[in-house]
Amino acid sequence: MSINVILDLKVSTESREELLSILASILPDTRTFKGCQSIVVTHNSDNPNNIVLLEQWDTRADHESYVAWRGERGDLERLGALLTAPPESKYLDIEPI
Repeated sequence: MSINVILDLKVSTESREELLSILASILPDTRTFKGCQSIVVTHNSDNPNNIVLLEQWDTRADHESYVAWRGERGDLERLGALLTAPPESKYLDIEPI
């Protein structure tokens, strides 16, 4: 069964466009990474500086491998430098109702 991941990012007004530009450049690789089913970039309607990624992966292990790969490449540090707060991730299992 697949797993959903929510990545909640908070960015300043000044860094918002740079963050979105970086995401646009790296997400094609994300979408072809083993286990990635989909990833959508959204923002909070009440706060456009709250960027939320909605992701679906085959397994949590696939996502964790992806995060480790991004860390090794330095991408997480580069993105983190633009944030006003640490990113928050949530792993969500589907309830079979």
